[in-house]
Amino acid sequence: MEPADPPGTDPAERAPREDELARRSNAPAVSPWLIVFAIVLLGAVIYVLSALL
Repeated sequence: MEPADPPGTDPAERAPREDELARRSNAPAVSPWLIVFAIVLLGAVIYVLSALL
């Protein structure tokens, strides 16, 4: 695997893999809706468990 290009490298000298990584980095790692869903699901589980105990 090629090493990462240092900052300020001329675009013509960049490794192709670095361009792919830069293209993918525009999207967040985890969708905000996934985080909201996980919090709601956790709350529902805690609600059910507290009702049973």
